[in-house]
Amino acid sequence: MKRSLSFLSLIAALALAGCHKPPVRQTEADQARAVRVVRVEPHDIVGALAASGDLVSREEAAVMPEVNGYRVARVLADVGQYVRAGQTLVQLDPSLIQAQVAQSEALAAQADAQAQQAEDQAARVKDLDGQGVISQEQIDQRRLQARAARAQARAQAAALKDLRTRAGKLSVTAPVSGLVLSKSVRPGDLSAASATPWFRLARDGQIELSANLSERDLARVRVGQTATVTLPSGAVMTGHVRLISPQIDNQTKLGEVRVQLPVRSDIRAGGFGRAVFTDAAGTAMAIPETAVRYDADGAGIMVVGADNRVHRMLIQAGPRGSGLVQLIKGPPAGTRIVANAAALLLDGDLIRPVEGAAPLVAPRAAAPVPAAK
Repeated sequence: MKRSLSFLSLIAALALAGCHKPPVRQTEADQARAVRVVRVEPHDIVGALAASGDLVSREEAAVMPEVNGYRVARVLADVGQYVRAGQTLVQLDPSLIQAQVAQSEALAAQADAQAQQAEDQAARVKDLDGQGVISQEQIDQRRLQARAARAQARAQAAALKDLRTRAGKLSVTAPVSGLVLSKSVRPGDLSAASATPWFRLARDGQIELSANLSERDLARVRVGQTATVTLPSGAVMTGHVRLISPQIDNQTKLGEVRVQLPVRSDIRAGGFGRAVFTDAAGTAMAIPETAVRYDADGAGIMVVGADNRVHRMLIQAGPRGSGLVQLIKGPPAGTRIVANAAALLLDGDLIRPVEGAAPLVAPRAAAPVPAAK
């Protein structure tokens, strides 16, 4: 009986062993992970671009005297005041020129009377040419004296006009409306040609931010673009790009951008400001920010080769925006890279690349359950 049981157990064991299939051997390709990849392509990068600069007058006007040698009688404007075009800023002493004008008026009247007398004498001999009543030489002399007297009268009239013009320039006026930025004149000063203006005016009180940007960043700025400007005091205002420099400085390799600001008392020329161009845009070779991994060697990405193996490559990253980072130095366009740097891949790993918006890893199907025997 025991021998029969042992025989039956042996047969059952052999039957069960026959039900199991031999294990399937998996290749390296079968074990490769499915990883999402993207290609290096040009993209529109839209994001914040910041720049700092000085606050300067949009247009500055210099006020200087036009006549020399006259004392300053009164100064009628001061720094910080807003003046109108044509408003008198400095009044020069008119005493000296008033006497000169009176003297010139008398000389001009005398010259005009002498010219009139000479012309009357010339008119008397108008029709006596060749009649023998008076010699031709005397006739010609009277006519010449009349012309000379009239020329002298015109010269005296011109001198009088010059003095009257100078007298009108004794009131030094503002050439434009604007804010007085500086003043260097005092009562008692003598008007004279000088390199230093008496007043400096910011035309219409407009102050701008002058910021310097690299050639690459200039391509992301356009005229009319909105910029948020912050002053050291914490004041924040909205400005607009008015001017972009048409040239790059040969030494600094920077170009100027002028941001027009509102007219406010807390915006002072010579100050400092920081502008953020929130809608700066540009087209450049770019990759997703998630594809970049930073370590002790710098920024790097995982490049997918033709054999679907990954290799780490160091890159030089540029401006960021819209979830993208510009490639200053990196692989050429069309190169496949791993989209997620957190995939924990090593050099030489074999992957199953998935391009586009497909899921990174396909859901695994449930293992088949062996049929009951």
